[in-house]
Amino acid sequence: MLERLNEALEHIESRLDQRIEVTELARIAMTSEYHFRRLFSALAGLPLSEYIRRRRLTVAGAEVLAGERTLLEIAVRYGYGSGEAFARAFRTVHGVGPGEARRTGASLSSQPRLSFRLVVEGNSSMRYRIVEKEQFQVVGRKVRVPLVHEGMNPAIVEFIRGLGQDTLARISSLSDQEPAGILGVSDNLDPSRAEGTELDYYHGVVTRAAAPEDLDALVVPAGAWAVFESSGPFPLALQHMWRDVFTQWFPSNPYQSRPGPEILRTRLSPDAATADAELWLPVERTAS
Repeated sequence: MLERLNEALEHIESRLDQRIEVTELARIAMTSEYHFRRLFSALAGLPLSEYIRRRRLTVAGAEVLAGERTLLEIAVRYGYGSGEAFARAFRTVHGVGPGEARRTGASLSSQPRLSFRLVVEGNSSMRYRIVEKEQFQVVGRKVRVPLVHEGMNPAIVEFIRGLGQDTLARISSLSDQEPAGILGVSDNLDPSRAEGTELDYYHGVVTRAAAPEDLDALVVPAGAWAVFESSGPFPLALQHMWRDVFTQWFPSNPYQSRPGPEILRTRLSPDAATADAELWLPVERTAS
């Protein structure tokens, strides 16, 4: 898997001055476009689109300093429709405009080329199971919130605090299948998974029951789910579990992610310092 991902990185590098199709990168990696975006983001620590942008502007920066092409020629070569658009993007990455950089020989930033390597630690194992589920509903209350990679999500915390015990008890009573109880369900995430992008967050239950009119519902099609278990400090252990699933489990197993919500079942300790959790991710087997 990592070998194919590195082949996709080579494809990016050879076409920085051309249009790069994510569908082609996914084909090289022998996975779906959806899974490729998510796996790249988890492994690289930044979205695919941002990596490509930074690499292009790194190479463009070297050409600006070389002075062999006009700034407009460089802008067009790397996909910018105008000198102004190129200058804005250039300044965002390098902290200085291309004209000033050329005049003064300013120091520029550099996005190194990535390559993925497997690091085997061997000091822990990941508990998981595969579950096939028929179509079901998530029923509860929904809010649109920004994505937070580390620590508590203030928007979600505030949203849950405002629901009230009566509403939570009524939602909880609708739970009639696994995963049981009140859940955190994330759906409709931005493909980049960049910090600050928005997602739909449901505080609800998995149920076959019809949703009351005053509650929100999300219909989830039938399919396979990979279920991961974790225990540790809250919320850090949960966020590390998501990271480890994409950086360790997916590259080592014949599955890829498929479109659908992420479901998190969390049981906090009395002091809320630690938690036992299950993470449910929609998956499908990869072609052999």
